[in-house]
Amino acid sequence: MHRSEALAKDQSYVLGVLTEEQLKHSMFPIGHTASKDEIRAEAARRGLSVAAKPDSYDICFIPEGDTQDWLAERLGSTKGEIVDMAGNVLGQHQGAHGFTVGQRKGLQLGRPAVDGKPRYVLAVDVKSNKVVVGPAAALAVKELRGSKYSWCGKPKANAEEFFAAHVQVRAHGDQVACQVSVTPEEMVIKLDEPILGVAPGQTAVVYLGTRVLAQTTIDSTVSAVDDFSTVSASIN
Repeated sequence: MHRSEALAKDQSYVLGVLTEEQLKHSMFPIGHTASKDEIRAEAARRGLSVAAKPDSYDICFIPEGDTQDWLAERLGSTKGEIVDMAGNVLGQHQGAHGFTVGQRKGLQLGRPAVDGKPRYVLAVDVKSNKVVVGPAAALAVKELRGSKYSWCGKPKANAEEFFAAHVQVRAHGDQVACQVSVTPEEMVIKLDEPILGVAPGQTAVVYLGTRVLAQTTIDSTVSAVDDFSTVSASIN
């Protein structure tokens, strides 16, 4: 499987979980179509009702777009601490599930950082119900690791040796050059340049050129900042 020619609508990132066996039974008949406008026009010519269906954005099953309320309704609220990288308590929150790595808004800390710069969520510890915040620079990570991975199509030969590839960690995000090694235990992705705001639980999809090669659920990341060396979490 390869990226779509229409990169703005490319769905290869979310389809990266498909295995070789699944691909054998899959067809992508509009993969070579230049644009979604052409697909809509064809659907209209065929009388299909979805021809004018609006595109979906954000989380499609939360039509109101209020993710925080949706989570609070199902998970409730439990007070916890917001701490800095040294463990100093800076404030309180109503539930760690309401935060994500890289978040800046909604921290409500009441007082600015010593350097006057914005603080960002660096890590979310759901077990202890703590949220760690710090400067933007501390969001940079240089390595990703995941024990739950799969190959999209045929596996890479000699994959236990590091090989050059590209990785994408968000739908429609930029791909980043990297070195990848895959053992029976885990996939290790060493980034050629650090990227910001990657959280355990996100999916990392590996590409060789336009081909989708593999994917893993990120278990842990290694920070590019020396005094915040490792951020990890168990993904159940």
